[in-house]
Amino acid sequence: MKITSIIAACLAGAAAVKAAYDVAAPSALPLLPPGARPEGGFESLCVKCGKCIEACPYQSLHPAPASAGALAGAPCVDARIQACRLCAEFPCIEACPTGALAPVESKADVRMGVAVIDEDTCLSFQGMRCEVCYRVCPLIDEAITIDYRKREGDALHAVFAPIIDEEKCVGCGLCVERCVVSDPAPAIRIRPTGEPEAAQ
Repeated sequence: MKITSIIAACLAGAAAVKAAYDVAAPSALPLLPPGARPEGGFESLCVKCGKCIEACPYQSLHPAPASAGALAGAPCVDARIQACRLCAEFPCIEACPTGALAPVESKADVRMGVAVIDEDTCLSFQGMRCEVCYRVCPLIDEAITIDYRKREGDALHAVFAPIIDEEKCVGCGLCVERCVVSDPAPAIRIRPTGEPEAAQ
């Protein structure tokens, strides 16, 4: 009886520790706003005041959830709901009182992350014409280009495959917002700056 109680108490304690760890450790890095300083600079300077969130004319920014760990409450973008529009004057950066968001000269200089395509679910890689991500990209023919090629084993259909240039992609997420694939997830996602490639 006592051993059973001890085991139950240990299991309950382990569950509590795991729950606390899950809140403290981010499950995935959130997509931070344009100008977010790299390598911990944003985290150390952002006071989570919400001024950038208020300044965003497209309501693209919202507080990161508790699952974001230390970044909970900091501004982030859920690209599937409302991607960053890379506003000409970057009002979010202008509103930041601490310098957590550094000035950016042009939209081509933004580095929020890099788009990653799931070739198993992308319609274009299945031989269907889509090109939505390509056409909505604010850096069309730079960040995303189309690779035309014959479909292997198919004499009738071609593949118009979107190709991401990791050096040019700014990670705004417009491709994710507009992706026509939704089940179980969009065929394209943004790997936030700082997330290792293996975490895909």
